[in-house]
Amino acid sequence: MNFHTPTLADKEWVEKAFSFGQTDCCEYCFGNIYMWSDIYDNRILNDNGIFVSADFTDKPVFCYPIGDGDKKSTIQKLIEYTKTNNIELEFFGLTEKDKDELNFLFPNHFEIHETRDFFDYVYKSEDLANLVGRKYHSKKNHVSYFEKTFDWKYEPINESNIEQCMLLNDHWEGLNLQKNPEEISEECLAIRKALKDYFQIGFEGGVLTIQGEIVAFTFGERLNDNTFCTHVEKAYGNVRGAYQMINREFARQLQDRYEYINREEDTGSEGLRRAKLSYQPHKLVIKYSAIFKG
Repeated sequence: MNFHTPTLADKEWVEKAFSFGQTDCCEYCFGNIYMWSDIYDNRILNDNGIFVSADFTDKPVFCYPIGDGDKKSTIQKLIEYTKTNNIELEFFGLTEKDKDELNFLFPNHFEIHETRDFFDYVYKSEDLANLVGRKYHSKKNHVSYFEKTFDWKYEPINESNIEQCMLLNDHWEGLNLQKNPEEISEECLAIRKALKDYFQIGFEGGVLTIQGEIVAFTFGERLNDNTFCTHVEKAYGNVRGAYQMINREFARQLQDRYEYINREEDTGSEGLRRAKLSYQPHKLVIKYSAIFKG
């Protein structure tokens, strides 16, 4: 099994494989895999139409296979590959449907566990765009303050403003690096890679400006026919309402084309979990890990 680092040339076949799955999981976005590939040593392969990816940073951990082909054959090859290389076969990112499928294909061969830290938060686009009801009272207060206080403008990311997004990313890193040097440095490096190849990958995003200066930006990509996946949202923390505004305005940009917005997982961060729950998700995508015990 010849894994390789993803390149832009892989985009077409990878997205074709994803189209057969129509999954809700953020792991199945080409741009997401590509932008983090240098950080997590992400590698991929095409096994006769089945997409497989793995994180090789420590020991290989494999994303559950997806695509149009013989999935059982691919999993059997992975069992043999990991056995030959004396490593444990572990899958991540399994949905309830994937869990049932794996148990059917290989009954009693895998030990499966929920992975709460990696549940995806999925919202209705109209909820994020309109913030209707008492449950969004605090969000609306921040938005109202921003609208009344600043001379602001929102527009999609384009050729004329993407350089400013890169500058904001670098400046934001400098302002926040001391909070968690390794994690923030890696995140900003991944964002830099994504912005460099933004248009080739097919990302979609937006910027928020005050008197022409960008104070926030966000972007992501299509996940499936009715869901968009937001990968990045960056704003200056000292600009009250900037995060709430960029969130609302981007949802308004998307709501006519996507019923749902996946804002990914919280990775176990208590602060991030509170923030994501405060937006009242429509659902959590329950995900599992599976370890081969056969």
